[in-house]
Amino acid sequence: MNLPNKLTLARIALVPVFMFCASHPFHPAWMLAAALVFTLASLTDFLDGYLARRWNMVTDFGKFADPLADKLLTTTAFLYMMTMNACSPVVLVIILTREFAVSGVRMLAAAQNRVVAANLWGKVKTVLQMLTIIVFYFGMALEAWQGSVGVSVYLSQIAGYVLCWLVAAVTLLSGVIYLWQNRDCFMRAK
Repeated sequence: MNLPNKLTLARIALVPVFMFCASHPFHPAWMLAAALVFTLASLTDFLDGYLARRWNMVTDFGKFADPLADKLLTTTAFLYMMTMNACSPVVLVIILTREFAVSGVRMLAAAQNRVVAANLWGKVKTVLQMLTIIVFYFGMALEAWQGSVGVSVYLSQIAGYVLCWLVAAVTLLSGVIYLWQNRDCFMRAK
């Protein structure tokens, strides 16, 4: 197994670590730990793709596991944000619907012996999702520490909520563009 694939597996392994940290909402040390773990996992996403392309180590396993790792990590984070009232369930439904639809297109394409690559909007969506999560958890850690002197922890929740709706809009747009660009997969399906 090459290094990029090991980094992808490390990202998957960090999901339960993130979950443990994020399951202690409003506790500054745990929110900081969640932010740091998520940031580290997000960096592995950038690094594994960069190394795989640079060293010509793109594998079928990587093509499958990398997007799976991203979806596991970001969906988990948004679920925890939802439990803290910083993300609407509607946002999560939009994210999941887009991911299921894209996975369906990829399955149809694979049945037709085609590979459907990610587009620019999908990459923008992933980066925005990760940045939103990082900003939220670092903000929660900072505000939880300051909360002991009277500063409200609701500012990060509000910022997270607004960013989540921005993520929903970009996610919806990227999904529509992806489906439109690959509509021939539906025409060729038997």
